[in-house]
Amino acid sequence: MDKHEKIQRVNDSIQNTMTSTIGIEITDIDNDFICGKMPVDERTIQPFGLLHGGASAALAETLGSIAGGIKVYPNNETVVGIEINANHLKSARDGWVYGKATPIRIGKKSQVWNIEISNDSGDLICVSRLTLAVIPKK
Repeated sequence: MDKHEKIQRVNDSIQNTMTSTIGIEITDIDNDFICGKMPVDERTIQPFGLLHGGASAALAETLGSIAGGIKVYPNNETVVGIEINANHLKSARDGWVYGKATPIRIGKKSQVWNIEISNDSGDLICVSRLTLAVIPKK
């Protein structure tokens, strides 16, 4: 399966979930990273018109979880988030934000991912770390 087909398969799998409801799309995928984007619009802003920190955390957890799921045996394992943090460095009012998840550690029982989120100008607006537990698929 080529890269375009992988991206399409992942985007198809997130339809009709919170991920698609807030407009997250996967844009690139490889063995050591996954990238996605999310609009800064009425679905993702807080009452003051700025990107909601929870939306940034949702983008981070989405990217890290999809990436982590790719690293396990899909027939009998899956991943679940057990801890996430997000440091909000700069605000965004419109446009898109872009995230990239890269692994810090891929273990048999847990994974740790770093996710950086930038705005349209390339300014870093959020850094996040996600810890995933690798569990048996039921």
